Amino acid sequence: MMMLIDCSGCRTPLQLPHGAPCIRCAICGAVTYVAAAAPPPAHGDPARGAAGPGAVAPQHQAPGWGPPPPPAHGRKRAVICGISYKFSRHELKGCINDAKCMRHLLTTRFHFPDDSIIMLTEEQTDPYKIPTKHNIRMAMYWLVQGCQPGDSLVFHYSGHGAQQRNYSGDEVDGMDETLCPLDFETQGMIVDDEINTALVRPLTPGVKLHALIDACHSGTALDLPFLCRMNRSGQYVWEDHRPRSGVWKGTSGGECISFSGCDDDQTSADTSALSKITSTGAMTFCFIQAIERGQGTTYGSILTSMRSTIRSTGDSMGSGGGAVTSLITMLLTGGSVSSGGLKQDPQLTANEPFDVYAKPFSL
Repeated sequence: MMMLIDCSGCRTPLQLPHGAPCIRCAICGAVTYVAAAAPPPAHGDPARGAAGPGAVAPQHQAPGWGPPPPPAHGRKRAVICGISYKFSRHELKGCINDAKCMRHLLTTRFHFPDDSIIMLTEEQTDPYKIPTKHNIRMAMYWLVQGCQPGDSLVFHYSGHGAQQRNYSGDEVDGMDETLCPLDFETQGMIVDDEINTALVRPLTPGVKLHALIDACHSGTALDLPFLCRMNRSGQYVWEDHRPRSGVWKGTSGGECISFSGCDDDQTSADTSALSKITSTGAMTFCFIQAIERGQGTTYGSILTSMRSTIRSTGDSMGSGGGAVTSLITMLLTGGSVSSGGLKQDPQLTANEPFDVYAKPFSL
């Protein structure tokens, strides 16, 4: 039996195993004690005496080996997840590169404070920043916890995605989309229903979240109710994907918009064909390139730029990535030598339809 308590440091909900005297937060590293097994009071502080029966006396102990926890609240916060699955048969070359480039974009172009970004990659020395299923879940909770009007939140994921049969009747195509944590083979995948519950539903009025999902089968990875398609006339129109079961997939008054690497029935490339110098996720590269080239004024202009870059990859990439190539050259080394045409269509989904040609893009 599990007991739910709030972290004493960042207030993230934590599941305390039955009988456990304390729990360490996977996000900020704080240790929260249950009063029955709380440590002795601090010397010279009579106010911190023994607690009464059943009381909870949280105590924050920042680990000596970890960085200070990101602030629980701030106008801009982000979770960036890049998984390479190194030394496995699922290995990807470009996902950690994606994470580094996205962090650079957020801090330099959009002025996200560096200490308000949680990075989850296998390169992290902090065990709580490894992209396991548990750590990704806790990072999602941290991102939206206590969100306030004016907050701008970003969730970026670069890694494997998959599909599995849906039995609840809330999917138009009968399939759930999933993200694959580092330990997905033993701990399982993160299903779009859970992502929707964790990231979308808690968004209150005045809060905005952008998700950037660079993975296979990622078109509706957040289970948002509206999908933007291009019709036969070349115009973007919104499709209503609200489930026939009536299950609510929207926010609690906030705004959620997601760019994803491909449609639900497509795969997303991990390739060096775009940057010419190292492997990246095709979607992440094209998104950053659209911003760096000044094509990020509206959501429609970003989506058009991303799709155009991917379509033209097999024809002519002689001019390179411009500012993006410079960015990657500065940040990265190594990578694969894969190349070739790409067959994927980046997607745009949202909690409500809007004019993609008129709505300004901002993070």
